[in-house]
Amino acid sequence: MPGARKTRKRIGRGPGSGTGKTAGRGHKGQKARSGYSMRRGFEGGQMPLLRRIPKRGFHHRKRYPFATVNLDVLDRAFEANALVTPEALLAARLVEVAKGGVKVLGRGELSKKLTVRVNEVTPTARAKIEAAGGTVEIIDVPAAPAYKKAQEES
Repeated sequence: MPGARKTRKRIGRGPGSGTGKTAGRGHKGQKARSGYSMRRGFEGGQMPLLRRIPKRGFHHRKRYPFATVNLDVLDRAFEANALVTPEALLAARLVEVAKGGVKVLGRGELSKKLTVRVNEVTPTARAKIEAAGGTVEIIDVPAAPAYKKAQEES
């Protein structure tokens, strides 16, 4: 089909080519040189937008994200009277490794008695676990090494 394949433009191959001499780069300057690549956000020496806008907010250096799991998931995954720990949740592939540990959220219902030993529990989840006859134990946050060990074993 005519025009389906366009021939490549040979740049910098003499005045007869139409793109000889400066090869479409204009005259001199940084952009005309080889190896030029403008860094992200560079505005030609003008103060970039990212630095003109004031900084906002606050970042807590010791606050880490939790791996979350809901009650309906625990109800499906564990038998009655089971011990729910971060290691057990990781082994069952219900959570991924998170620096802050595991947090149980209150979505769904719990129909069996469970012993939940995690890093954080929402008030709704705690009430539902205790209503089903289970218990909640909060463990300390530095549980990340135990996760890594459990992940290496599996």
